[in-house]
Amino acid sequence: MRVVWFITGVVGWALPGSVGAAEPTPAEVFEKRIVPIFKSPNPSSCVQCHLAGVDLKDYILPDAEKTFRSLRDQGLIDLDAPEKTKIVKLIDMGGNANGPNAVNAKLRVAERDAFVAWIKACAADPKLKDAPKLDEKDRAQPARPVEVIRHARKDQVLESFERNVWAWRFRCMNCHTEVTPQNDKYRKEYGDRVAWVKKGGPADTLEYLIASKLLDPAKPEQSLLLRKPLGEKHEGGTKFVVGDDAYKGFRTWIEDVAAIRADKYAAVADLPPADTGPQRFGTDLWLKLTACPPEWGDKFLQARVFAWDAKRKAWDETPVAVSDRVVSGKANLWQHSLTLLTSKDSERAKAWRTGKPSLPDGKYLLRVYVDGNGKLAKDWQAVLGEADLAGQVEFQAKWREGYNAMTAVDASKVRK
Repeated sequence: MRVVWFITGVVGWALPGSVGAAEPTPAEVFEKRIVPIFKSPNPSSCVQCHLAGVDLKDYILPDAEKTFRSLRDQGLIDLDAPEKTKIVKLIDMGGNANGPNAVNAKLRVAERDAFVAWIKACAADPKLKDAPKLDEKDRAQPARPVEVIRHARKDQVLESFERNVWAWRFRCMNCHTEVTPQNDKYRKEYGDRVAWVKKGGPADTLEYLIASKLLDPAKPEQSLLLRKPLGEKHEGGTKFVVGDDAYKGFRTWIEDVAAIRADKYAAVADLPPADTGPQRFGTDLWLKLTACPPEWGDKFLQARVFAWDAKRKAWDETPVAVSDRVVSGKANLWQHSLTLLTSKDSERAKAWRTGKPSLPDGKYLLRVYVDGNGKLAKDWQAVLGEADLAGQVEFQAKWREGYNAMTAVDASKVRK
């Protein structure tokens, strides 16, 4: 009811229309149209594009004249073209957000109309236009630096989500993608929360997860989205182990979202380090290692696949695909789906973003890393390096999608 009252308060007040009535002063328009935004207990439409760090109230002061001078001096208003003014453009940006709800859409229009009406009134007041500059320390602006505000923007959070969570969805999607026979079965048994992989894609999945109880903002490492794949009372069994690539990605993203929602990033130095690694693309391409040596049994194994560069007549320096899982000691077998890797601006990235990520048939190099001492379980951020290299082997691949179309490699041929 509060949001509805606020919208009515902003839109419902009309400028005097009777013949001979004086035009309202900037202060009067401010009191009727802007103050309700400032005093509203509800967040502004900024939440449509930002998870934290900024609110329209941050640009408003209790005093009409000081608010005008503050916005003018920061270059946020254009008296010659109020509709094109920067503060209005910032409000309008919400119109391009994915899936805006009806309340936010109405709120955004109300805020926009209020600022346009007020700026037009200010433009007609010569005294305001010529008012001296406001001291910089007295200007209204968000408390957080622009870098922090940008980090909390939903498009940035979505980019991180695609890199850290969506890329590993093939470990979960068979059971958790909505409107599939398997998911319909589990939804009847366990409720709607098992349908967290949305058919609409990463943006819809992101929106759902942020609003769901699958994330624990207070204790992100205890989030159900992390604990369930580890095998905790999970119908689908173990999909992650602590420290594997998927666990790293999920936990990194969950902890970042928790920090954003709690407004813990006060300065640029507080932000997590930028991810300068490759882009990741999940696939239903499977790799199998048969005849695994006994010493690998029940240990964590990471497979890194390298492509052949015909021009250089050498193997690529960075892997084109990775996968990791614990080796089945009883069966001397390891198998898992691949996640493809490539630099952000590469031709591969362009092709994989617009089509289905895939690998051409041909020869590849497999490097096998085994966590013999359980260091990932002790430190989930640890990385397997040369000391963990069990060996490598060249192989021919005919990459086909599906669990029943795995590319098999004889692990007994792996050599250092």
